[in-house]
Amino acid sequence: MDTNLTAVLCLAFVINLIGALAYAARIAGVRTGRIAMSFALFNVLLLVSRLSNGFLAPLVAKRVENSLTGRIATNLESDFRLILLSAFIGVLAGLVMVPTAQRVFVRAIEAVQPRQSLAKTLLRGVSPGGLRILRTSLSMPARASVGKEKPRELTWGILAANGVAQALLVVGVFAAIYAGYLNPEYRVTASQLSAVVNGFATILLFLFIDPHLSVLTDDVVDGKQSEPSFRRAVAWISLSRLGGTLLAQALFLPAAIAIVWVADLI
Repeated sequence: MDTNLTAVLCLAFVINLIGALAYAARIAGVRTGRIAMSFALFNVLLLVSRLSNGFLAPLVAKRVENSLTGRIATNLESDFRLILLSAFIGVLAGLVMVPTAQRVFVRAIEAVQPRQSLAKTLLRGVSPGGLRILRTSLSMPARASVGKEKPRELTWGILAANGVAQALLVVGVFAAIYAGYLNPEYRVTASQLSAVVNGFATILLFLFIDPHLSVLTDDVVDGKQSEPSFRRAVAWISLSRLGGTLLAQALFLPAAIAIVWVADLI
């Protein structure tokens, strides 16, 4: 395994780990009652994830270019499968860490109020005191957090839509870049089509998933729903994200072939 592939695998892991941990910010917001502050933390996580993603796509594209020019000899499809596997492991690790992250976020939200500065709070997080808080916050997921049955507040349609959206978000860029390898003549066109795939996934999230989670959050704040019930709903949403990341393996090659067809058609 060369340096380029190692860097890509690490970035894919980190991006999906952060995405999974973002759910902990919602739970922390409900627990503290400071929803706006929890969204600020969520935006920080999103910013780090987007920044990491900005480095990931060029590294993957460079690998394809080196393969096309013969600078490296590798099975690109196997490399992409490994990247998708790294994304799956990142989501899985994030879900395991959600209880710990939730406790850390609660402490962070409570610490922001007297300081009036999220930046100072984040800097304190890497201090010896912040590391002690992390150590004391360590916790493993409990079976009760998932429950034996799907929460009534969630429909199978919502869970399926979230799984498909997450699968498309994971596979979109990779399938477009691999399509450029399958048809080098239109590889620039193919790479630009990733925005169409990601855009469709984003529409699914913003029209169906995020509004539903926001309604559930408001119901907890208003006392219409219990916090344990909300945690179970988030756990099921998280599991559908994990399933979507696994579905990305199945969608990868068909999506790449479809992008090749569209790039040749337009």
